[in-house]
Amino acid sequence: MRGRVGGTGASCREGHPSGPGSLPLRAKIRCVSANDLPQDLSFARSGDAPSPGQQTKTSAAHESAFLKACRREPVPHTPVWFMRQAGRSLPEYLKVREGIAMLDSCVMPELVTEITLQPVRRHKVDAAIYYSDIVVPLRAIGIDLDIKPGVGPVIADPIRTRADLARLRDLTPDDVHYVTEAIGMLTAELGATPLIGFAGAPFTLASYLVEGGPSRNHERTKAMMYGEPELWAELLDRLADITGAFLKVQIEAGASAVQLFDSWVGALAPADYRRSVLPASAKVFDAVAPYGVPRIHFGVGTGELLGLMGEAGADVVGVDWRVPMDEGARRVGPGKALQGNLDPAVLFAPTETVEAKAREVLDAAAGLEGHVFNLGHGVMPTTDPDALTRLVEYVHTQTAR
Repeated sequence: MRGRVGGTGASCREGHPSGPGSLPLRAKIRCVSANDLPQDLSFARSGDAPSPGQQTKTSAAHESAFLKACRREPVPHTPVWFMRQAGRSLPEYLKVREGIAMLDSCVMPELVTEITLQPVRRHKVDAAIYYSDIVVPLRAIGIDLDIKPGVGPVIADPIRTRADLARLRDLTPDDVHYVTEAIGMLTAELGATPLIGFAGAPFTLASYLVEGGPSRNHERTKAMMYGEPELWAELLDRLADITGAFLKVQIEAGASAVQLFDSWVGALAPADYRRSVLPASAKVFDAVAPYGVPRIHFGVGTGELLGLMGEAGADVVGVDWRVPMDEGARRVGPGKALQGNLDPAVLFAPTETVEAKAREVLDAAAGLEGHVFNLGHGVMPTTDPDALTRLVEYVHTQTAR
């Protein structure tokens, strides 16, 4: 394994894998022991982890405002959490991540636990989201990739032929055992605060795999989708299986809800989405449907796809900042809760402006069946964390029933 922290000690492996699902190392990494982490991480050294799937209808998290909103039930206040709430906007995050590569940090259970909890402690958000990255399951099955600072995920050998598909094997729980360990620690500490698991949607993962990294226009991706539809369908089907398995691991370990991120799918027209993407996304949602946890679907620039994203099987549809919440509800249709959708850039404005814009979101969402307040995309790295804390307090105060 690339570098793993567990229990009261630490183990480091340099330059080679050491077990099922091990992630290959390109260079020596800093080995983090439990003693290297903040003292307030002591919870990760004590207490028994919950048994798999313990998030039941009798658990404290089940009655949380977040899960009630997802189920379109009455809430004591509008729940709030933020995409990328655990990340570079927090000085405490930068401190514990110092000297540790992104993908290395994702396989260290105690570090994952600490980072996931940081925004809950600081901002008093209504849900935690598991700290990881959408490419983690791909690397866990042996895809040679890395996250390059300032660039994003880069694939050493892109997937572009039928023969390449053989590299996309099934994901097993042993491949991501560190996820099970970390979620056990988290649910033991979070108590009534629900934990959201997440994964990348098949289209977005396919785009990274086919392009070899981030792409502005997704030329190779669309060329395969349009020109080799059978190969494309098989690629997305395999990714749907991998993604579904990754979400199952998180739910069985104790996640109370899951979110499927389709970061790049806004590049598609509705007809192309319906024909070439929706079946794979629906397969992911169908895979986790028996668990009965809320399923959230979010993409950027997806105003024209909102109805289809709900149709894919989501219980909650995320709306970015470009579409007002009431219009989003009209496009999605009845029977779904909505999540969103303050423009992340608003947080750089004065507090009174942030509150005025948040009020607009709340007013537009007033008639929704269920509303989870969030940003219309992730927290930007240079956001003042105090602005987020004030926003949570404002939403809670303004919507208290």
